[in-house]
Amino acid sequence: MVDGACLELVGKHETSREGEAEAERALIRRAQRGDRSAFDTLVRLYDQEVLRMTLRMVRSEEEAQDLYQEVFLKVYRSLGRFRLESRFSTWLYRVVTNVCFDHLRQQKSRSELPARAGADGELDYAQALADDRPGLNPEQALRAREISRRLEVALRQLSPRERMVFELKHCQGMKLRAIGELCGTSEEAAKNSLFRAVQKLRQDLSDLV
Repeated sequence: MVDGACLELVGKHETSREGEAEAERALIRRAQRGDRSAFDTLVRLYDQEVLRMTLRMVRSEEEAQDLYQEVFLKVYRSLGRFRLESRFSTWLYRVVTNVCFDHLRQQKSRSELPARAGADGELDYAQALADDRPGLNPEQALRAREISRRLEVALRQLSPRERMVFELKHCQGMKLRAIGELCGTSEEAAKNSLFRAVQKLRQDLSDLV
């Protein structure tokens, strides 16, 4: 039997979440009417998460900052078309994904994808990538740097969509269904892209496993 105090706590939590959602919707309505201070408040609510997402995609602070600025510029210009019946965060992250995807596609076409300082993921060998971890001996640190370099080269060989899905899944920890929605495709298509990305990475880095 569920304790009454527990039910009360759950009820208070749900009420709090509903209150926060309504407060956010009020901010959006004000921003859609041209209230710049309301828009600035929305930016502050999501700016760190957006910056983390862009940095995960390009691994260059300067480029991440440029993409961050582009994201919020697009949000500012298109906020009037946002429909309040959907979640603002989902809409915002779709803008982030589209901006990053376009950037990766342009970089891929020029074969100039930026190098990353490090990488992470859930592949078996990826645990050795944090070459600045305290306690690593020189041999371990050298191996970690080599894996990081090799993984970056391998990531450059992926298609923009494969890399995008891989980053969203293994670095952002997102579910495949959410990735599919953000990328404007199905969960199955996202799963297939992830499978191809992992297979290519395993093949390219098989000697390191």
